[in-house]
Amino acid sequence: MGAQWHREWERLRAALLFYTVLPLSVPEGKQLSFDGIALYAPLVGIFLGIGLAALDLMLTAIALGDGLRATLVVTAGLCLTGGLHWDGLMDTADGLAVTDRERCLAVMADSRTGAYGVMAALVVFALKVGAIADLTPPWRWLALVQCGGWSRWGQLCAVCLYPYLKPEGKGKRLGVGVAGFWVWLMAGQGLAVGGLGSLLGFSCALAVGYGLYRRLGGHTGDTYGAIVEVTELLILLGWVLALRLGGGNLVMSLPH
Repeated sequence: MGAQWHREWERLRAALLFYTVLPLSVPEGKQLSFDGIALYAPLVGIFLGIGLAALDLMLTAIALGDGLRATLVVTAGLCLTGGLHWDGLMDTADGLAVTDRERCLAVMADSRTGAYGVMAALVVFALKVGAIADLTPPWRWLALVQCGGWSRWGQLCAVCLYPYLKPEGKGKRLGVGVAGFWVWLMAGQGLAVGGLGSLLGFSCALAVGYGLYRRLGGHTGDTYGAIVEVTELLILLGWVLALRLGGGNLVMSLPH
């Protein structure tokens, strides 16, 4: 049992090193394995969401303007991940601009960023800032945590359910068994107390991965990143819409 816990801890540490820029130490001469780290992606996302919510709380405490505060929160999220998922978003947008599937994959593999990639990043960044600025506490903080967890859960679903389209690449090493999908399907319920908030995250996470699968026939490391960013955006916009239509009780039933 002790050896198993140690292996899982090492896998979690590898996931934190892969998905974030946190300065975690690795013993000299020790080689971490990144195989199967997607299993811990939702947990890493929750950690990031809590961190961003804490940052937002601090910026709110000093009465920073909504627009600047939201911009700093989105920028912090980008910096904490080293732009990993944003890079995937831009490459995916460039690829989807091409109708031929093989050409699409070739464009996505190109390290150069095209016009569609830049436009996609700008639009997603701006809409995220606008949505976060529009949300009010405590829903804003809950939404940030939900975004972090559910978006990576959607990535995990794509890893488990759909074929990987490249023989090699970073994404190839993320694979986990279908068991990982079901583990986080159950654990994901802990991301929300209930209500529409949970359904919103679940639906967006599945829909984005499935949509890209239908378009490409599978996934790459780039589309995994796109899933994270697009799912986060859809969840934020969903929160804004739901709160506008019906208030907090429509989104989530908080315990009394």
